[in-house]
Amino acid sequence: MAEQRQIIAPRDIALACALLTRLPVPVDADFAARRGAGAAWAYPLAGLLVALIAGGIGWAALWLGLSPGLAAGLVLTGQVVMTGAMHEDGLADSADGLWGGWTRERRLEIMKDSRIGSYGVLAMVLALGLRWNALVALGAGFLPALLVAALLSRALIVAEMAALPNARDGGMSRSIGRPGGVTVGLAMVLATGLSLAMIGGTALLLLAIAGLAAFGCAMIARVKIGGQTGDILGATQQVSEIAILAAATVLFS
Repeated sequence: MAEQRQIIAPRDIALACALLTRLPVPVDADFAARRGAGAAWAYPLAGLLVALIAGGIGWAALWLGLSPGLAAGLVLTGQVVMTGAMHEDGLADSADGLWGGWTRERRLEIMKDSRIGSYGVLAMVLALGLRWNALVALGAGFLPALLVAALLSRALIVAEMAALPNARDGGMSRSIGRPGGVTVGLAMVLATGLSLAMIGGTALLLLAIAGLAAFGCAMIARVKIGGQTGDILGATQQVSEIAILAAATVLFS
């Protein structure tokens, strides 16, 4: 119990990476079970690590003379491989469930089904297409936007975990628990502070835009299923990231 009350534990970053990525990060299972949502403050850092590696792939592609389109495609491929398409899967399941069911119970049932429907396919295609187009439009200056999007979108899912109740009795989100206000504050301050250091005051505008997108996702989830699930969190991350990258194409031009 003392470990759960810690604001920051030294192994939280490794735990966040183990949960949100497929990177080979060793984590003690007992520690993970005890720590739960207490490690959520480090989610933005897990996203930052993925974005740094994927961004490095993109920079290498551009340096080798590949087109911005191919470089953007490689960036997205790197993100998907490193995260195991966790967030994309959440977006697809959320789209299928929220728009494919007529009752709360049926929506949750559809979201739990591993099969993908037409809403899910369309959601993933559109999301990847929007992210790809934004990265191409940003060109060689894509990296700051990519890093800020990774930081802020993961911080916003921590806020959503705390703001909304769990929609179902089981699942990953329920097993992790709901972070407290201090954990949410740490995640937001960390993500915002690093973003400010990278792009200055523009980060606050991007945070506001992404916050509106995340708020919209949260309200839809609240109305349709009564709360959040792991899929809803993944969908929120994707929508927030798209909002930031789209806004960056205007603000960074």
